[in-house]
Amino acid sequence: MKHGGDLTGAIARYGGAAEAWLDLSTGINPWSYPIQALPVQALPDHVWQRLPSRADEIAVCDAARMAYGVPDGVGIVAAAGTQALIQWLPRLAIDGRVAILGPTYGEHAAAWRQAGHDVVAIDRLDALAADTRHVVIVNPNNPDGRIVDREALARLATSLRARGGWLVIDEAFADVSEHISAVALCRDDPVVVLRSFGKFYGLAGIRLGFAIARADIANAIQNAIGPWACSGPALIVGARALRDHDWRDRMRERLARQADRLDHVLCQHGCAIVGGTTLYRLARHRDATLIHAGLARQKIWCRRFEWDGGLLRFGLPPDQPALDRLAAALKQTGE
Repeated sequence: MKHGGDLTGAIARYGGAAEAWLDLSTGINPWSYPIQALPVQALPDHVWQRLPSRADEIAVCDAARMAYGVPDGVGIVAAAGTQALIQWLPRLAIDGRVAILGPTYGEHAAAWRQAGHDVVAIDRLDALAADTRHVVIVNPNNPDGRIVDREALARLATSLRARGGWLVIDEAFADVSEHISAVALCRDDPVVVLRSFGKFYGLAGIRLGFAIARADIANAIQNAIGPWACSGPALIVGARALRDHDWRDRMRERLARQADRLDHVLCQHGCAIVGGTTLYRLARHRDATLIHAGLARQKIWCRRFEWDGGLLRFGLPPDQPALDRLAAALKQTGE
């Protein structure tokens, strides 16, 4: 499957209603920011009837600036999810070879190729060719959770600045730790950091994401996506959640505990944990293809990868019954 989070293909092949499935194919937080804490029901009519206001856009960007630790003077742009920004960046960057550190989220390579760039895949930064102009790094990486440290990113950004290129850092899963982000590099270097709201806050459906970059780059992105890029409700919901630092800190601890429980279940049934974040776990199994199919027959959906048939990625089960269901299905599949 190309992406997680859409059961259409699974249902077409294995049957069952959507509510019968345990969907572990995404890295989206199963415990979304509590809807009762959001002012959705109290939103005034004009939020639905009028175009989104500039004031609400400024408010969500200010909230994101605080939540993500964006330095003063660095630009921040709100968009309808980071996927929209992934599509735009290659069309704004100057021509040149693009290296993507992988294996990783496939939409980056697809977007740069569609924009006419020469795209190469690398598995380590010291494999960069001298004529590379742009580099894309997902940090932490999806699916293995690999993290490139800020010192290495800073050196890379400096070298790309001399070539007139950009360093694009997709931090879609960086909310799980306050120590991962490289937003400080955006002040002086041609670094574009992408932040996804929906994954950590479990509200992917509202479509909200941010590009953080040097002011001139941020202005180019803002001009490209145009006005009213985000819905009014998304701006209000996003601002409220991003300001809730207590919820964020508690959630980081809760995700870590659940990831440990998931690791225990997987390891009990022959899997070896080889990576991931606290929002998803990457496991290796000698019979991964059979495990994937066996779970699917029991209406449990996880991710498998064409580039390595021994790997499976599992999102977090939302509760103990879901963990127990996964454990029972793994046991039956392995028998």
